[in-house]
Amino acid sequence: MTAIEIATATTPTAPARTSRRRGLLRQLTDSKKALTGLVLLALFVLLALLAPVLAPGDPSLINSTGSQAPSAAHWFGTTAKGQDVLALTLWGARSSLFVGFTVGLVATAVAIVVGLASAYFGRMVDDALTLVTNIFLLLPGLPLLIILAAFLPPGTSTVILVLVVTGWAGSARVLRAQAKSIRGKDFVAAAVVTGERPLRIMFREILPNMASVVMTTLLGCVIFGIGAQAGLEFLGLGDSSVVSWGTNLYWASNDGALMTGTWWAFVPSGLCIALVAFALALVNYAVDEITNPRLRNRRARRERRG
Repeated sequence: MTAIEIATATTPTAPARTSRRRGLLRQLTDSKKALTGLVLLALFVLLALLAPVLAPGDPSLINSTGSQAPSAAHWFGTTAKGQDVLALTLWGARSSLFVGFTVGLVATAVAIVVGLASAYFGRMVDDALTLVTNIFLLLPGLPLLIILAAFLPPGTSTVILVLVVTGWAGSARVLRAQAKSIRGKDFVAAAVVTGERPLRIMFREILPNMASVVMTTLLGCVIFGIGAQAGLEFLGLGDSSVVSWGTNLYWASNDGALMTGTWWAFVPSGLCIALVAFALALVNYAVDEITNPRLRNRRARRERRG
């Protein structure tokens, strides 16, 4: 049998790859955990998009007496300065979700490129990229975040840059290990023999077989982005003029909301961060449950007992 015949026999066809991806999506829609997470996440995205309609005008505008408890006039109450907490929460969703998903997408993209290049080319490229990855992993995350955020000019782009720089390395190591195991498969060797270009092999042959790991990585990076942004802004290292869930918590802390008992100034933003992270974690766990044989068998046993 010639090399071309071997390649034809071992290389997955496009319909086969599409079928695997559709199978994963179909199983996700059948999972109660994934559906719950996706519906909850879609609700937050919808509220963020509709913020200009639901709470028109400047959300930071002082339009009432300060520290009012939730009422018919102000459903979530007002801050110590007299700002409507509901408007701040809705507009804060736009910034927090934008930063979270942007950080997730960019950090995952960097991790994919580094992981695939390291696994495919091997040798000197692998050694160099692994060294860079290990350096970023060894650097203490929180101090590095604080130092970068403190010395760079404040702004949303700065926050995104800082979080991408500090958030890609762990994902790159996981993706490298997965890509390395796929690199040794027969269909990849057959693609090399037939003369396919390295970029095509990496992104058309190896990457589609890492769909579940990439999705899990993306969800984890989004959770990291939202949580880390809120943490930085709560410490006063973000742009305090931007309305986000993190800056809402920062100003509530500055106004002594916890000490004065005005819980409505910080609970909505904190609860939104927790619920979005919970929704993403549900989807993440559902992906693990579908792709991990041990978790899949455990779920099947539970369903048989039920």
